[in-house]
Amino acid sequence: MRRDITYSVPWNLGLITIGTALFALAVKSIAVPHGFISGGIAGLGILLYYLTDALTPGIWLCVLNIPVFLIGWFAVSRRFFFYSLYGTVAMVFFVDLIDWKFPVQDPWLAAMAAGTIFGAGLGIAFRSLGSCGGTDIVAVALNQRYNLRIGTVNFSFNLALFACSMYYLDVDRVLYSLATVFIGAQVMEYFLGMFNQRKMALIISDKTEEIAKTVLKDLHRGATYLYGRGAYSGRRKRILLTVVNNIQVKRLEEAVYTIDPQAFTIVESPLNVLGHNFSRRKVY
Repeated sequence: MRRDITYSVPWNLGLITIGTALFALAVKSIAVPHGFISGGIAGLGILLYYLTDALTPGIWLCVLNIPVFLIGWFAVSRRFFFYSLYGTVAMVFFVDLIDWKFPVQDPWLAAMAAGTIFGAGLGIAFRSLGSCGGTDIVAVALNQRYNLRIGTVNFSFNLALFACSMYYLDVDRVLYSLATVFIGAQVMEYFLGMFNQRKMALIISDKTEEIAKTVLKDLHRGATYLYGRGAYSGRRKRILLTVVNNIQVKRLEEAVYTIDPQAFTIVESPLNVLGHNFSRRKVY
C-alpha cells in the first residue's frame, strides 16, 4: 500500500510543493541577497536578473523553461510533463512571493545554509514522479533515451554556466556559488537515499537452510540459494543471498551467528533494490 501511495497525485504534488518552496526560500532569502547563483536553469535566470534587472528571477525562470518543456513533452511522458509543469509554476510562485532575507552575514555560512536548504528541496522534489523543471527535464529525457546519468548532465550544464559567470561576476561570488551547488548536491543525494537504505547480505555457511528459515520467518524477507565451491577445500557450498533494510542488519547478524558461529557474512549497500516488499521501478 505504501508503494501505491507514492504513485498517487496528492503525494507527488505534496513532495513537489515542499521541495520547490524550500528551493525558492534558499534562492530568494540567502543566495540572491549575497549575489550567489544556483545551478541549472534557475542559476541562469538569476545571472540574467543580475545582468539586466529587467525581469524578476521568477519570470526569468518561467521564460527559460518554455523550450525545456517542449523536450519534456516529446521525450519523456505526459505525466512527467504535467508534474514538472506544476513544479515550475510552484517554483515561480514561491520565488516571487518570498521577500525575506535570511539574517546571515558571513558568505561561507550563507553558502552552507543555501546549499543545505535547496539541496533538501531538490531531494524531496526528486522523490516524486516529476521535477522542479529546468535542466532536470533535459537530464531525465537524456537518461531515458541514452542512459546518461542525471548528475552528469546537470554537472555539464553547471560547468558551462559557472564558466560564463566568471566573465560577469567577481571570482569570489562564483566560488561561493560553486560551494553552494556542491553542498546542495550532497544534501540532495542524502535526501534521495535516506528512506531507501538497503543492505545485501551474502552468507556462506554449512547451515544455510536453518538461516534461510529464520530470515523468512523472523525477518519476513526473501532469500535465494547460490551455489559455489570452496577454493581451498573444493567442497560445494550453498550461499544464501538476502536483502534487508538498515534496521534489520543487526537482527540478521544475530540470527546468523546464533545458528552458525563459523559463518562467513558479507554485507554491502546495493545501488538500487527493486521488487517485492522494496521499491517499485520508477516510471516517469
